[in-house]
Amino acid sequence: MALTGRSALLAALGSIPVGVFAPGWTGLLAVNGPLALAILCDYACAAPVRKLQFTRNGDTAVRLGDAAEVGLTVTNPSNRRLRAQLRDAWPPSSWPSGTEQAASRHPLTIPSGERSRLSTTLRPTRRGDRHADRVTVRSYGPLGLAARQGSHRVPWAIRVLPPFTSRKHLPSRLARLRELDGRTSVLTRGEGTEFDSLREYVPGDDTRSIDWRATARQGNVALRTWRPERDRHVLVVLDTGRTSAGRVGDVPRLDAAMDAGLLLAALASRAGDRVDLLAYDRQVRAQVQGRAAGELLPALVIAMAPLEPSLIETDARGLSAAALTHAPRRSLIVLLTSLDTAAAEEGLLPVLPQLTKRHTVLVASVADPHIQRMATARGDVEAVYEAAAASQAQQQRRRAAEKLMRHGATVVDAPPDELAPALADAYLELKAAGRL
Repeated sequence: MALTGRSALLAALGSIPVGVFAPGWTGLLAVNGPLALAILCDYACAAPVRKLQFTRNGDTAVRLGDAAEVGLTVTNPSNRRLRAQLRDAWPPSSWPSGTEQAASRHPLTIPSGERSRLSTTLRPTRRGDRHADRVTVRSYGPLGLAARQGSHRVPWAIRVLPPFTSRKHLPSRLARLRELDGRTSVLTRGEGTEFDSLREYVPGDDTRSIDWRATARQGNVALRTWRPERDRHVLVVLDTGRTSAGRVGDVPRLDAAMDAGLLLAALASRAGDRVDLLAYDRQVRAQVQGRAAGELLPALVIAMAPLEPSLIETDARGLSAAALTHAPRRSLIVLLTSLDTAAAEEGLLPVLPQLTKRHTVLVASVADPHIQRMATARGDVEAVYEAAAASQAQQQRRRAAEKLMRHGATVVDAPPDELAPALADAYLELKAAGRL
């Protein structure tokens, strides 16, 4: 039984004449006896909540930042009219802070033998799977003095997908890709290593591209044209170890790495390359292999959605072995990891030669823009010390990047908002140079 505010108000009002005219047990019984009887009658007349039936429908997936609608159908099989307040409980991260109460509570009135459909709007603030908790119903009597209350398990789950905010950079990178591929009026000579076609020589062309055999057959000077390589293998490796849990601004490093990986995958698949995904710390957390271009992005976002950083040090040797297993032939391995001195020098550097010996390796890392702001800050003694510490941290990252480049890797180190386009540009530069 749950008492309402109306019951408390009547009891308080009844205590006033008791205290003035008839203080004592007799006065209390005279006022509160009828009130207690009315509460019991009201409770007995309330519709039962245990017999209610529930079914769900609605969205099962939503991008982070978007809204999802989950329907809840409530059936009242009893012979009493249901007047109730319903709470559809979900994890706190299913709504922005402070909006949960308004979004999860619904007034409900259902006549006997009928049903009603409610809709709960979710706006998740974190990636991953969100599972519905209990549905709690408080059924009020006709007088509104007392209520029956009960909870039901009505399972439902929504997968919150990565937001892919970097997709705004895709059109400009696709335009650059079309330039490399020779499909626009801008044609940069000498880019690419795969033979495309023959055309007639015009003054100003590179004479090294003249096909002398075709020239002898045709009687005109014929020139070979080239295009960037196609059908290459790109393996995107996400480091989900301890360093990926650090937050840069409001976003975990892992989320920024995912966003960069999605943009690269979209660009590489449009370029005709095959893209796979591997997420690893001390074991494989997620993998996507052998997907066609039209299926790639949906498969990637579904595989990335439930990933969470593991608060353990990444096994660099295990990661290298897993990457070599997933890329048996020459590939572009894009490793999204940390450039922190300890993680890079003690973990990645010893195993990097195994990767660069057989593959082209591109290492991408999320830089903290706050450190850049600290390095340029001045004004008081504390700011000067912070600037010195930030400069030292930047110098250590540069040294780690230089060591990786000396071992044959290409390094991209950029803030979260700039990492995705910078990684896409590095991929296009490798493709233009014929290094894939």
